[in-house]
Amino acid sequence: MNRGGSSPSAAANYLLCTNCRKVLRKDKRIRVSQPLTRGPSAFIPEKEVVQANTVDERTNFLVEEYSTSGRLDNITQVMSLHTQYLESFLRSQFYMLRMDGPLPLPHRHYIAIMAAARHQCSYLINMHVDEFLKTGGIAEWLNGLEYVPQRLKNLNEINKLLAHRPWLITKEHIQKLVKTGENNWSLPELVHAVVLLAHYHALASFVFGSGINPERDPEISNGFRLISVNNFCVCDLANDNNIENASLTGGNFGIVDSLSELEALMERMKRLQEEREDEEASQEEMTTRFEKEKKESLYVVPGDTFHSFPHSDCSLPSLDFEDDMIVTSDVSRYIEDPGFGYEDFARRGEEHLPTFRAQDYTWENHGFSLVNRLYSDIGHLLDEKFRMVYNLTYNTMATHEAVDTTMLRRALFNYVHCMFGIRYDDYDYGEVNQLLERSLKVYIKTVTCYPERTTKRMYDSYWRQFKHSEKVHVNLLLMEARMQAELLYALRAITRHLT
Repeated sequence: MNRGGSSPSAAANYLLCTNCRKVLRKDKRIRVSQPLTRGPSAFIPEKEVVQANTVDERTNFLVEEYSTSGRLDNITQVMSLHTQYLESFLRSQFYMLRMDGPLPLPHRHYIAIMAAARHQCSYLINMHVDEFLKTGGIAEWLNGLEYVPQRLKNLNEINKLLAHRPWLITKEHIQKLVKTGENNWSLPELVHAVVLLAHYHALASFVFGSGINPERDPEISNGFRLISVNNFCVCDLANDNNIENASLTGGNFGIVDSLSELEALMERMKRLQEEREDEEASQEEMTTRFEKEKKESLYVVPGDTFHSFPHSDCSLPSLDFEDDMIVTSDVSRYIEDPGFGYEDFARRGEEHLPTFRAQDYTWENHGFSLVNRLYSDIGHLLDEKFRMVYNLTYNTMATHEAVDTTMLRRALFNYVHCMFGIRYDDYDYGEVNQLLERSLKVYIKTVTCYPERTTKRMYDSYWRQFKHSEKVHVNLLLMEARMQAELLYALRAITRHLT
């Protein structure tokens, strides 16, 4: 072995941690302890989640009624902080996976695996590998896409676009899948597949955003196991939440004292409400504010380097990722073109695509009816879930009670849609900049667009005075906003194919 220098091929085996600057091996695997009690989330203290589950018998009933695995998994435990929403979620997911529908049961779980693999979400992949086999799936398919029927393989393109750049989906993509031939998809089958893909892309965001821990494996002996570190360092708790207790709070986010941060947010909400009542912005001004927010979102990417916006009174973090994502073979076998990822809708210095005006193709007036027509009843279940998360409130903000949080919930939902190029004519996007501070925007964009890069430090850095249940509510809003955005683009393409 040459110790005096490093050849290009040798250097290619190493990476630099963007946080602590430690040199990492790409193929490094580490041995980590697996204590008897770890809790469902690496981000949330176990006692908070366990306490909620102990108190709420409703959760146990829902698991018995709607869980495909028949047990209280870690996702369900964390979601049970919001039992009302959990019921809507489990009912719709159970319908997609188990009830009458166009696709055979094993195909549904394989599509879930393909979707989760786009974000390297081993938690969801492992869960659905088990379910795939239990429902009669052919074990050979788990060797990779080259072993599955061509028909399933043909979903690769739409899976890739939906996960990372849904605005690129056109009616031509739909026509290619439904054209006559032995490998064609019927429209009901395709709608079922699209709903599954969007659901599991969005659920991967929730898994990473909430720091969901792997399920305990009863076959692990001595409480230890090997895990892949990939291109993430132990310091960052980024891609694998197995790594114990790697909390790095505070750090470089430059956030003001958490209590004054809360009071400042409350004050901004009050001021915005008063301004709304005094004077309404013109349609031209609303459009300008959307375009400004869309451009500014270009500068919101995970990292610690700060750049000021030109012609803007705020600055947001920006960083160019030093390394491409490394996809382990266990995951890469289920996807093609692993390097394809999210790119900002409004690219710097490029002609951007036309904005998706939400009024031209809405979920309520267009998407809902199309889904229901081609895949009976799923539209009602999805609609109930979207409405539930959007309207869910306990009228509290951290230590404050009797607070109307409608404005904040709408800002979170609409900011996600803004990053996907969707604009609401009746919404003032100036509110997004007023209500969502810098570290929260970083967190939202990471969870929504690059969920596998989410770190505990990002989770800890925003709303430090707020309860964990309130942050889980944020993750539910981000998940559903993302799912709805993907569905709107896919269903609009199907509608255009039909007309």
